[in-house]
Amino acid sequence: MPDLTTLTQRQKEIYHFIKDKIESRGYGPTVREIGSHFGIKSPNGVMCHLKALEKKGLIQREGFSARAIQLVGYRPGQAAIPLLGRVAAGSPTLAVETDDFLDLHAMFLSENRYALKVRGHSMIEDHIQDGDYVIIEKQETARNGERVVAMIDGEVTLKRFYRERNRIRLEPANGSYAPIFVEPGEDIRILGTLIGVVRKV
Repeated sequence: MPDLTTLTQRQKEIYHFIKDKIESRGYGPTVREIGSHFGIKSPNGVMCHLKALEKKGLIQREGFSARAIQLVGYRPGQAAIPLLGRVAAGSPTLAVETDDFLDLHAMFLSENRYALKVRGHSMIEDHIQDGDYVIIEKQETARNGERVVAMIDGEVTLKRFYRERNRIRLEPANGSYAPIFVEPGEDIRILGTLIGVVRKV
């Protein structure tokens, strides 16, 4: 637990504000957000508090972005798990334990991302199985070959996207399934692109 006894009341409030932002969205507040929340009109006023927190060993700052503010010794509770090392999927390898964490916030969590549970087997050759969870980045466009969530006539599907001369082809990753062709004038919307797969076995 960090020692907050040396902090002023305002420094404690700012520390907890930074912690709340990191826990709720995966990265810290900007100087502007801190100033707006606490009614500090000057960025220099905010920076004085941040420098005090840094000097007392409670935060680290690299650069000027919100992501640059980190809490010293803090590991997000449910968004990070210990990363103990590597395991061989072929010949056995020497077990060397590491002192690191797999930060799921950095990998997946963003205001622009969401998860869907997969139903069906049309993407198994891309190692996406029935019951998996896919992490989707919201966007309305896609490049050829990207795996997308597309809505067609009110129904959604996960497929590889290809724009052909006169139509769009949504290609499954399973030889037993036929592609879906979307002709000009048909209703199709791209809802996002695949960035990750989560599976609990």
